[in-house]
Order: sequence, then structure tokens, then C-alpha cells
Amino acid sequence: MTKSAPKQAPKSNTKTRSVKGKQNQPQVKSTAHKQKSIRQKSKPTEHKPKSVQAADKKGLHERNLHRDGYDFELLIGASPELKIFVRPNPYGNLSIDFSDPLAVKALNLALLKAHYHIESWDIPQGFLCPPIPGRVDYIHYLADLLAGNIQQQISLEPSEESQSEQNVPVLKNSSTKAATKANSIPTGYKIKALDIGTGANGIYPLLGIQSYGWQFTASDVDTVSIANVESVIEANLCLQGKFKTRLQTDHQKVFHGIIKADDRFDVTLCNPPFHSSLAEAGEGSQRKLKNLAANRTAKGHQSEAAKVKGANVDLNFGGQKAELWCEGGEKQFLFNMIRESADFKTQCLWFTSLVSKKENLKPSYVALEKAGAVSIKTIDMAQGNKLTRVLAWSYLTPKQQALWAKYRG
Repeated sequence: MTKSAPKQAPKSNTKTRSVKGKQNQPQVKSTAHKQKSIRQKSKPTEHKPKSVQAADKKGLHERNLHRDGYDFELLIGASPELKIFVRPNPYGNLSIDFSDPLAVKALNLALLKAHYHIESWDIPQGFLCPPIPGRVDYIHYLADLLAGNIQQQISLEPSEESQSEQNVPVLKNSSTKAATKANSIPTGYKIKALDIGTGANGIYPLLGIQSYGWQFTASDVDTVSIANVESVIEANLCLQGKFKTRLQTDHQKVFHGIIKADDRFDVTLCNPPFHSSLAEAGEGSQRKLKNLAANRTAKGHQSEAAKVKGANVDLNFGGQKAELWCEGGEKQFLFNMIRESADFKTQCLWFTSLVSKKENLKPSYVALEKAGAVSIKTIDMAQGNKLTRVLAWSYLTPKQQALWAKYRG
């Protein structure tokens, strides 16, 4: 794309923290048209590379195939098993009962078949069934993060206000014209990602492989989860040779025992357990049910709301111990991850993690500066009313990051 005159860069939803007086490079954002999904068995969904990502705090990433909701006719065509769970809501639109775990699992399978060409996928009873639109959003923002190592046209400076609050600096737009090379988003097997705590669903590697062609290594502490993910890999030819698993035998460790001496990863990702106890996890699940029931009532689904209120928490909002809670909760998990990441600072270009609780950001920044991180970024994400963010950090200087991208090819 060629511009006749330089324009001011768009406002970003990426916040970059200046560490030890060093100036950090921005996330490159994307403006290409949203891609439509075409079901093919021969190759994964391709996303047109884009260079400038406009911020949309009220919606999914613009490359997200699910921004406009679900096409249930398309999904039923891809996976007929979904049909028995689909019915019109009071407004005449097709939908499912999202408090029914079997319906949600059937929807996930249909989405994976229709949009990501995963023909066989299942999870054992009692394990988390992830919402695909939100999960793939994380993958898209990681693609933008990696693209920032190729194109570095927008300058970032911490604002005086943000410095005084010791918070995340805001993005100061630069008048420098952003590059729009067609290959700005890194794709293909040369990009290697590490998923920490992949669970029984293995959802991030599935979406990352089929969206961008990356290679994935996935770890988990649970043998049942690892076995299930390996069965999914075996059942889908498109995943073989691109996806491998590693069992974490020490529940107190994150990267140690997983990253080997000869490993090099472009990015690590993690959706950490954010509860600090089983009781807290149960309260969180009950809260989800109450919110879902209230939403149903507000939309005129009184009968369904009553059904949701009486639902079994364990069945409808499943999850094993390692998926839902750990000692110290999300905050302690992040501390452990940050501390260990310093031992692998030259083996990973970017370390990242979802952060569900905003109050865990400030202590994480302090821990990262103490660990010696050079670049720290916070990427806001939104799915409906749910707000979360990605915390990303690197121990490499901008020059080293550029060299990493150059020699990776």
C-alpha cells in the first residue's frame, strides 16, 4: 500500500514500558481487510500479512475470523453433530445454550473444522473447553508482536504522567510513515512457539499452526492432558511434524525442565491459572454461572436462565487443578515465570503471558525490571465485556531483536 503523504500513526492498544532509560520498539499493527474463511482440507486458513493493526478495545482483533459472530449454517455444514444443540433464540437468531458443556464442545469442534481444518478434536470430561474467539485473539496479537521485530517505524516514549504513576507509558504517535510490506506478519515453520500449560485441549498450538503455519512445543504437568493432545496430533495430518509435547515433571517449575539447551523460541505463551485455591476457583465458576443467567434473563431467556442457575458447576465450567488454580494464584505464577525467564534470556525472543487481573501488572513490571528485562509491553484485548491483556517482555535489545529476525529468515 502506497501513501501519498505521511500520516500520523493510529492510536495503539499496545503500551510499552521504558526500562532503565532504554527506548523500546512498538508493536506493529495491522490494517488489511478482514479475511473470510474458506473451508479447505489441503491447507490451513491463511491470513493476509498486514503491517498496521488499528486498536479496537470493544471487539476482537481485526484478523479474527469470529468478529462477526457465528455462522451456524456454515458450522452445521462442517460438523453436523452441532445441529442438535442449535435453536433460534427469542430474536430469531440461531444460537446454543452456552451453559451446556456438550453444546460448547460441539461448537468448538465445528469452529475447528470449518475455519481451521482440524477434523478430529476432543477433550476428556472435566477439562476446560476454551472459547476459540478469545484464544485465537492471543495468537493474532503475538503475530503482531513478532512483526514488530521486522518493522520498527513508530517511536515510543514514556509520558511524564505515566512515569509519575510508575505505570505503563502511553504510546506517543510518530509522524514516521509506517511500512506496509506484504510479508510483515511472520508466517511459516521458521517461527517457533512454546505454549506453557497447554491443557487437554491444546488450543493455542492448533490455532497458531493453522492460522500462521508456526511450529509449536507444548508443555503441561498433567499426563492425561499430554496424552489427549498427542491423540489430537495423531488424528490430524496437518499437525504432524509441527506440534510436539513435553511433560513438566516438576510442578514448581515453568521453563526449567522444558526448554532444552539447543532450543530457540520466537515467542512463549501462557494462560496461567489465576485462582489461589480450589475454593476460589469454585466461587469463580459459580460467578460465571450467575452472570450467564443474568445475561439470559436480560435478553428474555427466562426459562434458560432458570436452567443455568441450577446447572452443575463442575460439569459446565470444568477444569483440573493445574488449569484453574495454583498456590499464590496468578500473581505468584507470573513471578515464578518471570524469575525463570531470566535463565533463558538468549533462547527466547519474546516471553508472554495473559494477565487476567489488572492489579497484577504493576508488581509484574517491578519483577521484570529486577530480572533485567529490556523491553516490556502490555497489549490490551477484549472479547465482549471481558477485558484482559498480554504481558510481553524481552531481554534482547532492539538491535539484537532485529538480528534475531534477520538470521531466522
